[in-house]
Amino acid sequence: MVCNWGRASRASHGEAHPPVCHPCCLCQIRDRLTRLAAMSLLSLTNPPGWSVCSTVYILILLLPEAKADDLNATTTSNGGGSQCGEYTNQLMEDGMCRLVATLPQLDERRCPDMFRCSDEVSYWLHENEERKRQIVALKETISELQEELRNHRHRIKVLELQSEERAHLNTSLEQRFHELELHYAEATTLLHLQGSLILDLQNQLHNLTLLMDKVKRSPGCLINIVHPNPIMDAQEALHPEILHARNCPIDCASIYYNGVRRSGFYSVVPSMAGMPLEVYCDMETDGGGWTMIQRRVDGSVSFDRSWRDYKDGFGDLHSEFWLGNDHIHDMTTQGRYSLRIDMEDWSNKHKHATYQSFSVEDEEHLYRLHVSGFSGTVQDSFSWYHDKQAFSTPDSGNICAEISHGGWWYNQCFYANLNGVYYRGGHYTPKTRGPLGPDGIVWHSWKDSDYYSLRKVAMMIRPRNFRSRLSP
Repeated sequence: MVCNWGRASRASHGEAHPPVCHPCCLCQIRDRLTRLAAMSLLSLTNPPGWSVCSTVYILILLLPEAKADDLNATTTSNGGGSQCGEYTNQLMEDGMCRLVATLPQLDERRCPDMFRCSDEVSYWLHENEERKRQIVALKETISELQEELRNHRHRIKVLELQSEERAHLNTSLEQRFHELELHYAEATTLLHLQGSLILDLQNQLHNLTLLMDKVKRSPGCLINIVHPNPIMDAQEALHPEILHARNCPIDCASIYYNGVRRSGFYSVVPSMAGMPLEVYCDMETDGGGWTMIQRRVDGSVSFDRSWRDYKDGFGDLHSEFWLGNDHIHDMTTQGRYSLRIDMEDWSNKHKHATYQSFSVEDEEHLYRLHVSGFSGTVQDSFSWYHDKQAFSTPDSGNICAEISHGGWWYNQCFYANLNGVYYRGGHYTPKTRGPLGPDGIVWHSWKDSDYYSLRKVAMMIRPRNFRSRLSP
């Protein structure tokens, strides 16, 4: 069988192009040329003196199957290599090169016949087309998957945005809920405060009613009270003001001047306070006109009280009481007042001490005492030691007040202690634990002892210029 090569386009360079053979020879030629090329059998270099061939014709004679030793093969040496087989070449008249090669038979047959080669080519062409279709299908699948991936990414992005919006909404809702909780707490607090204010207003109204009834018993006293207005501030409503208080007594001396000569309970309106105050008036002792600020008679009231109690006053006007430091301050700053202290021991003996000048400062100055001008039937145990002393209570941090269990103008600690513990029988021994010391109702200069507790005590004030049996 003869296969023709095309003309050499680059004959001057000695280059040979791949052969283009008839399809029936492809399979057989391919195997043999592959082996020969590996063994360097074919040498297509042009011999000296040959003309350049534009086209080379190769005639390949396929011998029948035979053993390798039956072939007439020669081995030549070419540049140190070995070649197997025979070939000849010659220049044709038409300028073509003719090459005749005798190839050795291979051990195995790749293409026994042309029909089988055609089937294999058809098979591989079919396989190639099938692979192409599979590749196209895979490309379509990949394209679909990529599109689906893009869709999923878009959905994920949308979900992320929705998640951020929900997170922001949740944060806003939490803040709103927290604000509502705060508003609810404030509303609850205001509701409780409003309830307390309403209760205080009711108590204030009740007290004002009682005070008005008491004031009516004071001859010639006319009082106009501003009643709470619904639009007034709640705190202001708790303290109604008295616009006019005409002809109202400022103390028991004023009541005495109004013609009242009987001791008892009366309402006065101190000029510095403005609110009616119920007091006990002694209209008999030393000409009368005394406003009582303290009394001890039977031990029915404990005087071991707090600063607030001594500030506002406590006890019962019918038995034992303390009028209150604020009220004592209001009364003693509306004029010049004197003080009288009446005392009784357990042998029914009576003594008294009078002080020409007596006043008490306000709370800001700790109700500091100013007392002087002593006279009386007992030696002084009050002014010389307690003058200019601040008021102290057991809860104010004063050790003397803690030991004495009462409120008083303590120095270090006392010579007079009229708000001490009530002991029956006179001489006493402190019953309390802790820091021990004298804590009874003591006037040291009378009994020359801090451990004798008096039976009765009364402290009263009236204007220094008071004159008995006089009319206004």
